[in-house]
Amino acid sequence: MASLSITKRKKSNGDIRYLALIRVSKNGNVVYNESRTFSKNAAAKTWGNKRLLEIEQFGYKNKKITLTLGDLINKYLSDKHIPLKRTKRNVLKLLLKCDIAKVSLAELASKDIIQHCKIRKDGGTGKSTISHDVSYIRSVLKVAKPIWGLNINDQCIIDAYHVLHDLNLIGKSNRRTRRPTKEELTLLEKELEIRQDHRSSIIPYIDILNFSILSCMRIGEICSITWDDVDYENKAVTVRNRKDPRKQSGNHMVVPLLGDSWGILIRQPKNSTKVFPYNSRSITAGFQRIRNKLGISDLRYHDLRREGASRLFEAGYKVDEVAQVTGHKNINTLWQVYTELFPRRLHNKL
Repeated sequence: MASLSITKRKKSNGDIRYLALIRVSKNGNVVYNESRTFSKNAAAKTWGNKRLLEIEQFGYKNKKITLTLGDLINKYLSDKHIPLKRTKRNVLKLLLKCDIAKVSLAELASKDIIQHCKIRKDGGTGKSTISHDVSYIRSVLKVAKPIWGLNINDQCIIDAYHVLHDLNLIGKSNRRTRRPTKEELTLLEKELEIRQDHRSSIIPYIDILNFSILSCMRIGEICSITWDDVDYENKAVTVRNRKDPRKQSGNHMVVPLLGDSWGILIRQPKNSTKVFPYNSRSITAGFQRIRNKLGISDLRYHDLRREGASRLFEAGYKVDEVAQVTGHKNINTLWQVYTELFPRRLHNKL
């Protein structure tokens, strides 16, 4: 069993020093000693606690620790029992290429987390994306002890959080208000029509573009709808595992298909179990290529979802009714969309 003791000592010249002593005992006998002297008590405690952690993990004979944060991330990625969504997996793979992945777990401290975030910000990364870095590093550290028996915790992340917020290194992304203009949608449709008419193309880009707007669905949700999910009587579909920050799966919702969205769906060929049996990434990639070709700036495919919600408000639907279509559990987001569309609604009542 390893223990730490710190002794205050006074040198002949009057200076104060602190001796940090590590002892490892076995069957009542001391089998290993290690000590260092520091000018400050806090430094002695920091070193001592780190050495205790190293000894508990790797034994007292191995002073040099080789297990790094990158090693731990690789263990996390290769564990088949840990559920990983695409975004988290990609972020963790990116972290493996960063300098922080080379830091020893025994040495990993809040300063390393803060330095990583500074480097990412200097490279042009947004604070919301950097927040994902920190959050996913923490998730890896949190499971190290219960899954692999490593005496590691997420205290370095906890210690860094307030400073990261104060330095504006992490935080929520700026809320987007971008909507495509009528002219932009006309141009997009013309180019997408040319693209879908190409002999090698199988994706009905125009139908999917308009369905994305009218249904307010995410592209991943659209490409997951099966014909068994279609409710012909009520003109609705069941959207399975809809995105919810509080739940990973099982968030099934029955969504009404309003206006032309129902017509678009039922005219799709039934040559697959899915209504839109296409790769969602291929669709967004095609959209992005056309957008860039047209020189349309700052427009994302996800902005079509906001466009659809805005059209429903403009058609007179209430916030709770729009939420039934968009799937928002927290309607504050929809309230913000609504108030931006109708800032004078209270004045008009007069």
